[in-house]
Amino acid sequence: MYVMSISYNKLWKLLIDKKIGHTEFRRTVEISYSTLTKLRRDEAVSMDVLMKVCGLLDCNVGDILDFIKTEITEPEPAVPAPEPKKRRVKQ
Repeated sequence: MYVMSISYNKLWKLLIDKKIGHTEFRRTVEISYSTLTKLRRDEAVSMDVLMKVCGLLDCNVGDILDFIKTEITEPEPAVPAPEPKKRRVKQ
């Protein structure tokens, strides 16, 4: 089984190349602090945000993000604990 995650490393490199700081970027694209935080944490954002970013940087979506495919391995089944020995009660 696979899971897909997002990486915005390309976006941060592009901003450095264009000498645009995070505050200037946020204000120009008109996104909230929480959306900027999502981008920093490599979380999903709306297509509208991605379109605004691409419009500002004059690029395409593939220039600012990557999808990363990660394989999830099945955990090995747990070995049941042995049952405690029953004590005989003397009568």
